Amino acid sequence: MASVFSVKGKPSHNNVDGRLHLVRCIVKLAKSEINYTGDMASADFTSGQEIRSNEESTDDSERFVSVLPTEVQHLVKEDESEEEPKLKYERLSNGVTEILQKDAASCMTVHEKFLALGTHYGKVYLLDVQGNITQKVDISPVKINQISLDESGEHMGICSEDGKVQVFGLYSGEEFHETFDCPIKIVAVHPQFVRSHCKQFVTGGKKLLLYEKTWMNRWKPSVLHEGEGNIRNVKWRGHLIAWANNMGVKILDVISKQRITNVPRDDISLRPDMYPCSLCWKDNLTLIIGWGTSVKICLVKERHASEMRDLPSRYVEIIFQFDTEFYISGLAPLCDQLVVLSYVKEVSEKTEMECCARPRLDIIQPLPESCEEISSDALTVRGFQENECRDYHLEHSEGESLFYIISPRDIVVAKERDQDDHIDWLLEKKKYEEALMAAEISQKTIKKHRILDIGLAYINHLVEKGEYDLAARKCQKILGKNTELWEFEVYKFKEIGQLKAISRYLPRRDPILKPLIYEMVLHEFLESDYEGFAMLIKEWPGDLYNNAIIVQVVVDHLKKDPQNRTLLRTLAELYTYDQRYGKALEIYLTLRHKDVFQLIHKHNLFSSIRDKIVLLVDFDSEKAVDMLLDNEDKISIDKVVEELENRPELQHVYLHKLFKRDHHKGQRYHEKQISLYAEYDRPNLLPFLRDSTHCPLEKALEICQQRNFVEEMVYLLSRMGNSRSALKMIMEELNDVDKAIEFAKEQDDGELWEDLILYSIDKPPFITGLLNNIGTHVDPILLIHRIKEGMEIPNLRDSLVKILQDYNLQILLREGCKKILVADSLSLLKKMHRTQMKGIRVDEENICESCLSPILPSDASKSFSVTVFHCRHMFHKECLPVPSTMSPLQFCNICSAKHRGPGSAILEMKK
Repeated sequence: MASVFSVKGKPSHNNVDGRLHLVRCIVKLAKSEINYTGDMASADFTSGQEIRSNEESTDDSERFVSVLPTEVQHLVKEDESEEEPKLKYERLSNGVTEILQKDAASCMTVHEKFLALGTHYGKVYLLDVQGNITQKVDISPVKINQISLDESGEHMGICSEDGKVQVFGLYSGEEFHETFDCPIKIVAVHPQFVRSHCKQFVTGGKKLLLYEKTWMNRWKPSVLHEGEGNIRNVKWRGHLIAWANNMGVKILDVISKQRITNVPRDDISLRPDMYPCSLCWKDNLTLIIGWGTSVKICLVKERHASEMRDLPSRYVEIIFQFDTEFYISGLAPLCDQLVVLSYVKEVSEKTEMECCARPRLDIIQPLPESCEEISSDALTVRGFQENECRDYHLEHSEGESLFYIISPRDIVVAKERDQDDHIDWLLEKKKYEEALMAAEISQKTIKKHRILDIGLAYINHLVEKGEYDLAARKCQKILGKNTELWEFEVYKFKEIGQLKAISRYLPRRDPILKPLIYEMVLHEFLESDYEGFAMLIKEWPGDLYNNAIIVQVVVDHLKKDPQNRTLLRTLAELYTYDQRYGKALEIYLTLRHKDVFQLIHKHNLFSSIRDKIVLLVDFDSEKAVDMLLDNEDKISIDKVVEELENRPELQHVYLHKLFKRDHHKGQRYHEKQISLYAEYDRPNLLPFLRDSTHCPLEKALEICQQRNFVEEMVYLLSRMGNSRSALKMIMEELNDVDKAIEFAKEQDDGELWEDLILYSIDKPPFITGLLNNIGTHVDPILLIHRIKEGMEIPNLRDSLVKILQDYNLQILLREGCKKILVADSLSLLKKMHRTQMKGIRVDEENICESCLSPILPSDASKSFSVTVFHCRHMFHKECLPVPSTMSPLQFCNICSAKHRGPGSAILEMKK
């Protein structure tokens, strides 16, 4: 293969990666040359000696890859397998096959309703989209050069090599005939020819003529252009006509009859008759030009009014321009991309002469300064070895994205691959997950595939790969509520010994499978995995299987291993499902299992645990005691205390929690609790003595004396009123001056302070403690005067300084409080004064609080006198009692009566 291929793609940042990328692209292009990589399965592309078989092509591709370095062969194969074709192909057959066996195609035009095919023998065939002949028209004995249709498909224009031009209605008698003295290469009817004011068409030979129908039904020709050689191509869109001659491409505005632009051809060395220009309108303003190897995309724009002068109102801007490796035979738009039909020449390895290769159909993405090849397919059309560039044509149907590749002996239809094709490719590449997702997204549009079939194929694929867990997980989504499929898959997993894999994903609600299915899975686990069996019993509802059968099987296994805790726990759960709660409770208690409390609560088994209280509390005292206290109405306090009589440590736990919840409920056991606290929980004894109002103090003191609990005895003595004995015990037993001082502060008894001073007067450390803490309760002078002269007292100076600082702090606090009090009083006085100085609105709606008549007289001319108090009560002057001579102040009778504070009169209104 001596052809040269262009390589487009992203540059590599690494030389090795760049080399691999280069090789990958070359192989991709070479393989597309060797083998028709499009979806040609639906087409019969195996006629005679014109093409090689798939086996030969495959061998060629394999030989090509085999010569590559080993390190890139894997990369090439992987890249090839991951690339999905963009188009699919099929040969247009039926009537077309019959036509091309006897004749050769010269041109074709496409309408959404039908096709019009012209041949070298001067015939025009109307075909349906399947290639069946619907009408035949004999035009000329020589080649048909061009067929043109209007947008409605009701009028057709035809020109031939002998100079004949015909424009006629397919469904009307309207017709135009003309024979010129030179070959007419092109004809184009107005897109809106069906309309009476658009009866226009153009023809092209040595000059471009525009024919217009006059009011007398005569056709008037006018020359649009001449003098630059033969007109080779013309395309009419809207009000714009684009044509190509030997010099370049021109665009004319039919309305203004002004030529907008001239786009010269780039390579003038190519013969324009052998390498003709390809034109295609993408829309009403965008023209695509392909000539030789050059592609230009031109946009017609409106010229600004300020730039008009003598210029046309429109101009053309080339927005994309790039070159291809091969000669262009046809162009068509595909969204924002281009479909390019290319004529390829290559050098034969045998003869070393240039020969015709198969044409290529490429999808190209235009870029600002270059282009990117999206896909490339080599088309094995009949007789490609004898074809020239001018023999190929590309037509497209705008409505359906269909592309027709026309050659003298073959017509191939290319179309975008739909979701069915995409899914076919994914399944072929064993990408079942993506195929399933694509089918779900497009389930309303796909026709060939069913989601269920794809899903089942995916499950089988995963099983074959040994990914049993993933296969089982996918069953949930794929099988859905189909019980028959579920049961079929379960038996399939059983055959390969993978019931455990599917067990976690079996449906448990809607749908529910036959009990035998679940029992079969449970038996599989019971034979090999006790923990897995226990988990399934815990997770599965008990109504999925025959509980009695499973219980019996578990009992049989326990005969072999009676101490197996997993089986015992599972048996208890099975008994629970079977509502044999007594047996389940016995097993849970034997196992000391945490679920025993949940079982009791859930099924209200309190009557069954009245004789098992010790076992429960001994197992988990926290949960057991909470449960018993929460259900006192079912198991009384007395019953619990009685059952725990022989386990005093547990009895204490129960009574302690009971006391924490309610100090009065267990009052009859408070005396007993003194001993229990003293024995098992001394830290909580003192709080209990403080909070309890029902324990006998003498009994408590006796128990504390027996155990020498000094702190508790101090509290009890103080509570019994014997504070002096309590203080003495603190001083003598605890020898803790701080605690003694704290005790004296709590009692706030002067005699206690006196006793404390007398006891401490000959003990220097105690004197230091008193000096540091006595200042705010007793006058320190009383203590200081009693200190003997010459006695050494630790930190005496610091203690005296502290006394002075405390005294100074007290003085400062008093002064500060006094200042705050004075400031607040002054602020409130000012506020009250401002409030009393404000006016009060008096109008007709106000009434006298004494006589309840309007406060203002109805006759404003009469004199009146009104008194208004700060409390906003109002009175007529004559309705108020006469003030006493002793106090000239007058107060509101209502507020004074309600003890809300007297409101003195603030306003007296007179007129």
